[in-house]
Amino acid sequence: MTTGVGNRVTTMTAAALEAIRAHGVQTFPDECCGALIAAGGVIVEAFALPNTTTSGAARRFQISPRDYRAAEARATELRATLAGFYHSHPNHPARPSQHDLDQAWPNFSYVIISVNAAVPGDITCWHLKDDRSAFEQGELICPTES
Repeated sequence: MTTGVGNRVTTMTAAALEAIRAHGVQTFPDECCGALIAAGGVIVEAFALPNTTTSGAARRFQISPRDYRAAEARATELRATLAGFYHSHPNHPARPSQHDLDQAWPNFSYVIISVNAAVPGDITCWHLKDDRSAFEQGELICPTES
């Protein structure tokens, strides 16, 4: 796992991290995507969503309004909050693209996993700058669970 040096910290359970890894492998060579559900300031669930892009799923992802509402409903069901989104970069680094920046919304965490030849790799976390000009890499912490 890769962590950043930014001042924003995102904590995630081992189960949520493993769900992201598994989803990235399952959808390879296309991008996976999903919602990050947080309770008590910790990402407790990676809620898988379908990639509905029509412009090349190996290089893009899109979440439909209906699926966004499903993610909000899941967060409500868990008495939690929608904290952000995750997606994979097949055969590319876990760094946001210009397309990722163009689609990002403020106040969310964005987790990206690199999946190379169907093997999960680096995982990074990003936050949109207040002026929406770029992402800042945050720190991703995944404490071990007993």
